[in-house]
Amino acid sequence: MPTPLERSHHATSIGQFLEESAELYAGKNAFSCGPMQLGYSEFAQQGEAFAAYLQSVGIKKGDRVALMTPNIPAFPIATLGILKSGAIQVNINPQYTPSELEHQLNDSDAETLIVFGGSSASFAAIKDKCPIKRVIVVNLGDGTTMDIPSPAADPAITDFVRFSDALTTGAELEFRPVAISRDDLAFLQYTGGTTGPSKGAMLTHGNILSNAAQTYEVFHDVTREAEEVIVTAIPMYHIFALTVNFLIYAGCGAHNVLITNPRDMGGFVASIKDSRFTVITGVNTLYAGLMTHPDFVNVDFSNLKACVNGGTAALQATSDKWQSITGLPLIQGYGLSETSPVLILALASERTFTGKIGQACPDTDIKLLDDADNEVPVGERGELVTKGPQVTKGYYNQPEVSANAFTSDGYFRTGDIAIVDAEGNYQIVDRKKDMVIVSGFNVYPNDVEQVAAKCDGIIECACIGVPDEKTGEAVKLFAVKAADSAVTEADIIAHCREYLTPYKVPKSVAFIDVVPKSAVGKMLRRELRNT
Repeated sequence: MPTPLERSHHATSIGQFLEESAELYAGKNAFSCGPMQLGYSEFAQQGEAFAAYLQSVGIKKGDRVALMTPNIPAFPIATLGILKSGAIQVNINPQYTPSELEHQLNDSDAETLIVFGGSSASFAAIKDKCPIKRVIVVNLGDGTTMDIPSPAADPAITDFVRFSDALTTGAELEFRPVAISRDDLAFLQYTGGTTGPSKGAMLTHGNILSNAAQTYEVFHDVTREAEEVIVTAIPMYHIFALTVNFLIYAGCGAHNVLITNPRDMGGFVASIKDSRFTVITGVNTLYAGLMTHPDFVNVDFSNLKACVNGGTAALQATSDKWQSITGLPLIQGYGLSETSPVLILALASERTFTGKIGQACPDTDIKLLDDADNEVPVGERGELVTKGPQVTKGYYNQPEVSANAFTSDGYFRTGDIAIVDAEGNYQIVDRKKDMVIVSGFNVYPNDVEQVAAKCDGIIECACIGVPDEKTGEAVKLFAVKAADSAVTEADIIAHCREYLTPYKVPKSVAFIDVVPKSAVGKMLRRELRNT
């Protein structure tokens, strides 16, 4: 029997990789979500049925299909169906506001949207401003044997197909195999920018499968086929959970415990209490939040082998408290949407919190560069740049931006400042970009500033990240208001809530006389850190 590492090396597509897993682990539970269960055999059958349905309505290789759901069984089923059909999956945050959704649908040229009923209002508000021609609405229990009460589709969406009906229809159709290679696109993974709207990182089947192989090599000492139970509370539309929790762990026959609403700490704890989970991934905020629940100390940690923190740095205090309860520290990794995502990962066998993010994954070349693109000595700060089979070729329909994202010798610029010690252990110490990280989610100042600047009474504004005990960083907005304006902090925050996902909304607003700029008029956000 080939190992997951061998299969990730040799598979020509993600669909093939997942279907081989389903065959190897037939009869085992693949996903659970509250009372819902989905076995590996059922997962493969449902995925093929959905692929057949997509073919029947005209979806062909290279078409973009947008997927906008929380962590529910329909997500992995839809993903397998989309990728098996040869289409490209566009992952969308189900909490997006109408304006955020409008940009992503238009930028990706997606004509099909699979959307959770509870998230459909955002689409309803912009349905006539985007290229979507086909809407498929998902309920909580779709793909399983359970009928779970679910939010209805927004009444303004009158022409749609239910995901459950698509599966039923597809099961009666013959799927026509599609030739897919490792060089074909699998995902458009959207990531923001400091100088413009979010852009879609193009990730191929080979990018993802290579990253699976790299991660298996690092974690092989603690990974047992068909024995792992992984907790997935971070959203699968995010590259971290998409690749690591879903695709990599499905490849080794793991049971994936999906958490649909991690903010419901009571429900979260109840879902994992007796699951005997072996691995959990998350961000510092999630780990800290779990420990506030009184019943968390009664969770069964007897099988726990690895607690992986990503997205943003873990705090020593959080790790220490976590270890006092679970017996294990938080270990860290590092990556980006553009790198599928894992570049650097600590060994799961670590038993003390180091604050470092580990060593470069196999087949991953990393350099630290100064401002002149010269490599810095060990122990010196430099921008982390990288080459490897997991690195994107660029951004969808943005050749100039893509070219600027790489050094002259082909290394991808991460925008993060790091140091490395003599043993090859990396630590992120700063960001070259002005990005803010709130609970592991990237917030790009330009996104916030464009919205805030449209608030009545604001002349100009700029935002930065400031330390926050709960979320790691929080967004702080600096605003210059018109001389006759009576606009308040509350007014600006309320305005931003209308157009921005909650984690992007400024937590505080400070009024200033002028936004600092360079001689050529470039905004100098860093100067605001001392304001």
